[in-house]
Amino acid sequence: MSAQIYHPFESNNFSNTTCFLSGQKLTSPEEKIQVFPQWLMSHYGLEDKPFKLLDESMATYKDLKIPCAAQVNETWLEPLEAEIAAAFEIGYEALKNIDEQKLFQWAGKLLYGIIFNEIQSGIKLQHSQGEEFNISQSIIHKFSHLHLMLQSINLPLQFDDFKPYSVFLFKVDNDEKEFGYRDEINTMTFALRIRDFGMVICLQDNSANKSYHKEVLNKIGNQTLHPIQFEEFSGRVFYSAYLFNRLPEYNILPVDDTIYLEAMPLRGTSSKPLFDAWNNKTYGQVLESFWKNWGFLLLEIIKNPENPMSFLFDANGEFVNESTIDLPH
Repeated sequence: MSAQIYHPFESNNFSNTTCFLSGQKLTSPEEKIQVFPQWLMSHYGLEDKPFKLLDESMATYKDLKIPCAAQVNETWLEPLEAEIAAAFEIGYEALKNIDEQKLFQWAGKLLYGIIFNEIQSGIKLQHSQGEEFNISQSIIHKFSHLHLMLQSINLPLQFDDFKPYSVFLFKVDNDEKEFGYRDEINTMTFALRIRDFGMVICLQDNSANKSYHKEVLNKIGNQTLHPIQFEEFSGRVFYSAYLFNRLPEYNILPVDDTIYLEAMPLRGTSSKPLFDAWNNKTYGQVLESFWKNWGFLLLEIIKNPENPMSFLFDANGEFVNESTIDLPH
C-alpha cells in the first residue's frame, strides 16, 4: 500500500485522540510527547518556567504536549531526537555535520507542537464564547505546508531539488547556563542560542532568506560571534522573514513508493520583489527587542537612521571581531 499523507487542516482535527503526525487513532490518552524535549528541559531547568501562548494565557514548558502514537514516536521521533541531542551535547562542531534537513525536522516538530497547542487553546476559547473556530487562510496555508513537510520524518517524502527552509548556524561565545529561545509563528521563524552555538531557521521560505542575507553571511564566514552579534543577525532574519511576501506553493507527485514534493517558482506571476522594502526604523524596533539583555533603546539604535547601530560590522562595513566587543555576556 502506498504511503498516505495526513492533512489535519482539511478536517480541523486537533483532538488528543489522533496522532499529530500520522493521523492514526490513539489507544490511550497517555500517548503524548513533550513539545520541548525532556533532555533540553532538564538541562536548562525549564519544566516549570512560564510559557506565554498567543491568547495571553500562560502554560509551563512541561505543559506543552502533543498526541503521538507510541509506534510513531519510537520508530521515527526518538531516533531523530537522540541524534540531535547527541550533537547538541557536543555543540557547534557536531551540529555542522548534521544533515540540515534533520535540523529542519527537529525545529519544525517543536514549532508545530507549539502551533498545535495554540490551536487547541484557540478552539477552546472560541467554543466557550459560542463561536466557530476561525483562522486566516494564509496562516492555514503555512501551517498545513509545515505539517506536510514534517511527514518527511515518517513517510518516504522527498523534497524534489529544493530546500523548503533556510538554516543559519554559527559558533557563539555563550554563557554556559544561558537558554536563548525565540520563535515567530506567523513567519515560521525559529532561533536557539545555547552551549557554543546559535541557530536560526526559517521553516517555510524555500531558502529565500539564505539568498537575501548572502552578503552578510559571506562577511561573517566561520567567525565566532559574541551573543549580541548573534542576536543582531537573528533580528535581521526575523525582520526579513516578516518582509518575505510570498506563500510558497507545492505539487505533490507520488512515484512508485516515493512521494516527491516539487516547489513552484516563488516569483510566480508577480513582478514584485520577493521581499518588501527594508525600513530601518522597524528594523531598529526588532533590534531593541533582540538586544533587551543589553538595554539598548530604539533612539540609540537608530540615532543615525541611515545606518543603525551594529555590533556585526564597523562603519566601513567590515566584520567586528567578537573579542573586541566590551559588553557583558
